Amino acid sequence: MPASHLPAKLHIPVFGKRIAYYDTGSGPAVVLVHGFDSEARFDWGHVILPLAEHYRVLALDQIGFGSSEKPSVDYCIQTFVDFLGEFLRTLNIYEFTLAGESFGGWVSALYTIESLAPDNTGPLALPRPQRLILEDAAGLAPLPPHPPVAMVFHDKSRVTEEFIRDVWGTKIRANEGSTEHALWGNPKTSTEVVSSRLDMITVPTLVVWGDSDEIIPLAQGRAYFEGIPGAKLSIIPECGHAPSIERPAEFLAAVLPFIQGS
Repeated sequence: MPASHLPAKLHIPVFGKRIAYYDTGSGPAVVLVHGFDSEARFDWGHVILPLAEHYRVLALDQIGFGSSEKPSVDYCIQTFVDFLGEFLRTLNIYEFTLAGESFGGWVSALYTIESLAPDNTGPLALPRPQRLILEDAAGLAPLPPHPPVAMVFHDKSRVTEEFIRDVWGTKIRANEGSTEHALWGNPKTSTEVVSSRLDMITVPTLVVWGDSDEIIPLAQGRAYFEGIPGAKLSIIPECGHAPSIERPAEFLAAVLPFIQGS
C-alpha cells in the first residue's frame, strides 16, 4: 500500500462530518471511490499520481472508513451515495469522471443512476458524471461474505506477512468495525442492487475486471457490460479483484484512453 509518495490528505465537512480525501493534479476532475473495508490509499494508491499527471484527482475516504469520521448512522448504499453527492457539491465538482472499485463501484453505479434521473434537478441536484468507470464492481447482488485478504489477488505471493501486518494495522487505526457491521447487517442493502436499472446508466461507461476475480466473478463484469448501453469492457489478465492494486499499469492503460474520450 503506497503512502509516502502521496500528498497529505485534506479534510472537509460534509453534512457536518469530517471527510478525508486526496486532491492532487490539475485539469478535468477524476473522482475515485474505494471499496468496502478499505480506504483511498489502499485501493487507489498506485494510480493516483499517474492519473494526476493528466487530471485533477479526488480520492475520498468514504464516510465511516479510513480517516473519515465514523458517525453512528443507518449505513446503507444510499448513505454513501448521499455523502458522495454532498462531497462533490461542497467542492463544486460538476464535471468529472467517476470511478468506483468493488463496493465503491456499487456506490458509483447507484449514484450515476440517481444523478441521471429526470427528477434530479434544482440547487441540490446530484452532480452528473460525464463518464463512469466500474472496477470489479459489486451491486448486482447483495453483499458477498467478507473475503480473506488472499482472495483479493491472483498472485498469492503478494500476501506476505508484512502485507498482512500493514492491512491489520490500517484496520486497527481506522477503527471502522462499527461501520462494517452496520452495513453488513442492514437488510436495506438487498433492495439497493442495481441489476434491474443498468439501462438507466446512459453516460459512457468502462467496465474493468480482473479475469481471475475470486470475490466478484468476471460473469458479473460481463453482466454490467451487457446491461449498460454502449458500455466497454476491459479484462485484465492474470489479475484478481483489484486491477488498480495488482496490475496498475494495465489498469491505467485501459482507463486513460477512456477518460480522454478515445
